[in-house]
Amino acid sequence: MGQFSYVAVLVFVLVGSMWLEFALRTRVFKRPRRLLLTVLPVTLPFLVWDAYAISQGHWWFDTDRILGVYLPGEIPLDELLFFIVIPIASILTLEAVRSVRGWPAGDEIA
Repeated sequence: MGQFSYVAVLVFVLVGSMWLEFALRTRVFKRPRRLLLTVLPVTLPFLVWDAYAISQGHWWFDTDRILGVYLPGEIPLDELLFFIVIPIASILTLEAVRSVRGWPAGDEIA
C-alpha cells in the first residue's frame, strides 16, 4: 500500500483545491489553453532538472513510496504528476482568491 503514498498526497492536494473550480467558478479548466501555457513552462524545465539530479545521484525517490513506473531519465511517473498537480492547485487557489477579492489578472478584455 505504501507505493501509493506519493500519489495519495497529490490526490489530497488536488481534491483539496478542485472544489474551488465549482464553488467559486474559477473557470481554470474551462480555459485549457491558458492552463497548458501555465503548466508546461514549469513542468519541462523541472523534469530536465530532475533527470539530471537523478543521473548524478543528487536526487532519488523511495521506491517503497512510488508507483514504480518510470519515464525517460529514471523520473518516476509520480514526479511528473507532481509537476502537473501542484501548479494546477496553485492556479485554482489564485483564481479563487481573485474571484472572491475581485482582483484583475491583467489579461482581461478592456
